[in-house]
Amino acid sequence: MRRPVIGIIGNMYLINDEYPTHAAGTMNSAAVAEVAGGLPLIVPTDPALVDIDELMEVCDGFVFTGARPNVHPEEYGHAPTEAHGAFDRGRDGVALPLIRACVDRGQPILGICRGFQEVAVAMGCTLHPEIRDLPGRDNHRMPPDGTLEEKFEMRHVVTVSEDGPFQQIWGKTEVLTNSLHGQGIMEASDRIVIDGHAPDGTPEAIYVKDAPGFTLSVQWHPEWQAGIDPVSRPLFEAFGQAARDWVSRKQQPQKLTA
Repeated sequence: MRRPVIGIIGNMYLINDEYPTHAAGTMNSAAVAEVAGGLPLIVPTDPALVDIDELMEVCDGFVFTGARPNVHPEEYGHAPTEAHGAFDRGRDGVALPLIRACVDRGQPILGICRGFQEVAVAMGCTLHPEIRDLPGRDNHRMPPDGTLEEKFEMRHVVTVSEDGPFQQIWGKTEVLTNSLHGQGIMEASDRIVIDGHAPDGTPEAIYVKDAPGFTLSVQWHPEWQAGIDPVSRPLFEAFGQAARDWVSRKQQPQKLTA
């Protein structure tokens, strides 16, 4: 059986502040290829360039990556403020309808950081622009200084529910993760199950209720050292298996009806 094709949602960047580029971090591609066992394919996030139905035919699963720009608050009925930061409306226009279509179809998705927030918003949740401003919450943002290793170091425990899908992957209810995000879920919809929390109560692991396929999403960055991290590796392996299962179903001959 061929490797599943995994669409990695790209981001818009300006090289040298003038040359527009769609790109995704190499850590994401490496995690998809080396741990999930898929063929990584970066998806340009411009609704004028891609078609959702065609994307879903080409790709067998999708990774919704982290990014500096945030989901525009208009997508969940809030007015934009300075605290919401920068936006990428092109990515909003591709990622949100793609998530909804994949959930409906049962096609596997994995949300990471901004991708976690995209899954939440696509399923009806609202976001708080700066969770460190909430009473009793910690600062979950990436440290502004230091090496890459220091920025991605493990910073807090996440506790997941007993017998939930994350516990089934890891075999335990407490895992150690990094933390590089500013926003977080404010109000959860009835479509989203918050399965894991940080010690301060911040939602960190979710999935879509009653979805027919793989919809696990995490607020941290499991692509960092995914091949050796005891939390990241099983998560990407489970996603890869879900994508291979999707390929198997696609390759099964269709039954003819009279």
